[in-house]
Amino acid sequence: MPPLADVIAPDLAVVFCGINPGLKAAASGHHFAGQGNRFWPVLHRAGFTPRRLQPENDNDLLAYRCGLTTAVARPTARADQLHQQEFLAAATTLRQKIEHYRPRYLAFLGKSAYATLSGQRQLAWGHQNALFGGARVWLLPNPSGLNRSFRLDDLVAAYRALYLEIAENSLNT
Repeated sequence: MPPLADVIAPDLAVVFCGINPGLKAAASGHHFAGQGNRFWPVLHRAGFTPRRLQPENDNDLLAYRCGLTTAVARPTARADQLHQQEFLAAATTLRQKIEHYRPRYLAFLGKSAYATLSGQRQLAWGHQNALFGGARVWLLPNPSGLNRSFRLDDLVAAYRALYLEIAENSLNT
């Protein structure tokens, strides 16, 4: 299975960083293609896109100054099938990618990847007082359908907080 291509360009407002591709996303070649994944409706309802995009239109996200990448390239059915060493091995590549493309924010979807990369165990959702590859770090709940700890409205509220911070900082720069 070929690796899932990033949706990325220079100077984006935010790059959303999934933990790793799901099997359906990797097979289709499009991010967040799993049937139960809530990424696309959440992104729209939070204000990042004027309409709900479909996975096959993931490249359209660039028009809204947003990009997509993953912390680990290996596809799995569930993120808990990854090993800590895979995150550590992928850290340099991810950091170099973010340094090269210079997004203002890097939003990790879920805490596991960032916890391993940063060495921190106690993390709160939202803005982090750290940079990764020069980008401000934000932690958002994972929109996977397997993550039932967050209702759709809770996900929208979390993503909306990032959207509002980006908008506020755009006005102040």
